[in-house]
Amino acid sequence: MSVASRALNAVERIGNKLPDPVFLFLWLILGLIVLSMVGAGLGWSAINPVTGEQLTAESLISPANLERLIIGMPRTLADFPPLGIVITIIYGASVAERTGMFATAIRGALLNAPKSILTPVIVITGMVSHHASDASYVVVIPLAAVIFAAAGRHPLAGLAAGFAAVSGGYAGNLFPGASDALILGITEPAAQLIDPSYSVNIAGNWFFIVGVVFVFTPIVWFLTDRVIEPRLGKWTPSAGVAAPATSEKQLLTVDEKRGLKFAGLALLGMIALWTLITLLPNSPFVDPAAEPEQRFNPLYRSLVAFFAATFFITGGAYGVGSRSIQSHHDLVRMMREGIEQLAPYIVLAFFAAHFVAMFNWSGLGPILAVNAAAGFQTLSLPAPLLLICVVLISCFFDLFIGSASAKWSALAPVVVPMFMLLGISPEMTTAAYRMGDSVTNIATPLMSYFPLILTFAQRWDPKFGLGSLMATMLPYAGAFLIAGLIMVAGWVAFDLPLGPGVGVHYELPAHIVASPAP
Repeated sequence: MSVASRALNAVERIGNKLPDPVFLFLWLILGLIVLSMVGAGLGWSAINPVTGEQLTAESLISPANLERLIIGMPRTLADFPPLGIVITIIYGASVAERTGMFATAIRGALLNAPKSILTPVIVITGMVSHHASDASYVVVIPLAAVIFAAAGRHPLAGLAAGFAAVSGGYAGNLFPGASDALILGITEPAAQLIDPSYSVNIAGNWFFIVGVVFVFTPIVWFLTDRVIEPRLGKWTPSAGVAAPATSEKQLLTVDEKRGLKFAGLALLGMIALWTLITLLPNSPFVDPAAEPEQRFNPLYRSLVAFFAATFFITGGAYGVGSRSIQSHHDLVRMMREGIEQLAPYIVLAFFAAHFVAMFNWSGLGPILAVNAAAGFQTLSLPAPLLLICVVLISCFFDLFIGSASAKWSALAPVVVPMFMLLGISPEMTTAAYRMGDSVTNIATPLMSYFPLILTFAQRWDPKFGLGSLMATMLPYAGAFLIAGLIMVAGWVAFDLPLGPGVGVHYELPAHIVASPAP
């Protein structure tokens, strides 16, 4: 057995021994309680360099904290920022998904792609399909294999390209969506541990996620066409596997085409409406009293409502045009089903919310951040190198914990405040985390959809095993890691904007001494 195989087997064994993320948070909470008792007993403290406040560790079993925990339990869950944001967007996204709009738009984009640019069209479609949530895995990836086969190319190369785009390119998209709301919703309370006035909006990583699309697309294109497909060789159907053609069922029907036209008109209407509200005198989306770069912050914060309403209206318009909606009862049913699908996340959110809140009550987060930042300042490490560390840490944890929100809920209360004190904005730290979270998804068998992708692959080649899929995807993972590290470092080095009004650096208030006090 090769060294690589032994290493992968070791990762699989370790990962299989990890508890479910819910119980992982339970263990983290128990460990946090013990750590808070130790910190309070030893008098751990620091000075918040932004507010000048004396930070002291508090035991989580103190009367005040026990009261917060037990009596305030419902409020703790309700105040968990990502929960309300995700539920709001899901109300609309569930309509767009269940009417068939997302799946039809994806199929239409892929089926009409010219053969010469088939791979990049699949890649870009796969990244944009993140708005369709889990539908991206069950629509884009198998359909990419079918379309490659119909074009006379190896279907497993198409499957690999689709998998690389949907899962490996998880940090990339052309527009913010539910995943941005979820991750940045966790970032905001972490940033407020240091600066209580700090606010984060859903567009805080917009330019960065678009950059990921432009960086990763040519990588997947080159690897698929020049490395993966030649390695797979000429495809010949195995026994019992018929060479597929694009069936009539896969082609868009008249109703589906009409539905997409209705959805397109609805989308233009929503964009026009939001533009009109922004341009009106005394617009609620513009703050004329704020600094120039901050004046449109209300508009950026309105994007959660914009995407929720846009998904709902365009999905409804598609449903009317395609006749997948017969009455308003269908709309209510689709929203209800979307919330039902969130049940696993809501269960996890309860424990994640309490971990984040208790971390805040203990005071350990900012204390660790202030002292760690002081230690890093003595090392004088450049900002790009610091963020590369975040990418690598994220990559490592991604081998064992699939949930992006679970990992970020645990990491954000420490790394976000720490990097703020080192002059790096919460949005830049979040972008580095998201980059690392995207790299190893496609190379670990612990990823929740990995068995499903293997099943898709075995439809084309029954002998295609777990090792075959991992070997096929490792070149993408390696290339993504190198490109991701360069991209994050370059973004910081050139001080590029991360989103509208959001930059790489965070500046301490002018009256604050730059170096954090230990």
